Amino acid sequence: MSTYPLKSILATFTNKNGKKLTLFNAAPVGGFSSLVIKAIILAMPFLEYFAIFNDFVYKKVGLVTQIVMFIVFMSMMMMIIFFIIYMTRKSVIKKIMPSWDTYFSDVDLTMVLAVGITPYSDFFKHYTKIAAQDLSDEALHKKLQDLFVQMQEKNADLLIAMNKDN
Repeated sequence: MSTYPLKSILATFTNKNGKKLTLFNAAPVGGFSSLVIKAIILAMPFLEYFAIFNDFVYKKVGLVTQIVMFIVFMSMMMMIIFFIIYMTRKSVIKKIMPSWDTYFSDVDLTMVLAVGITPYSDFFKHYTKIAAQDLSDEALHKKLQDLFVQMQEKNADLLIAMNKDN
């Protein structure tokens, strides 16, 4: 498996300003761009609408059945969208995990990306400041290592408690 550059790894889950992406971008590591996935997700309700509300279906099932079908299929579509986002996130994490471990072997990527409280909860706040500096890969790696050490020292009690739990 190839090792991805640090900037490519960070581009999968942050935008150019360092903010965390809602939908991970697999394009930097050889997957689908988040823009393509967003286009598919946005097109799905319109495709469903045109597939259900047309003269052919109206003649076969009637208006009330069309409305019920639309509601049922829309709820199924919401489940499909959740599944697409989940699988995209899982795929991106799986692809970048080996490369992440080469750069930061002592930092768990899932803890960095977690929504809840972790020792690395402030990562995106600090990374936003670093991203604005447009550093080289080596300088970025050094700054991020220092940042992780600072967060580990600041949240030492939480880190110890989490390690005891494992």
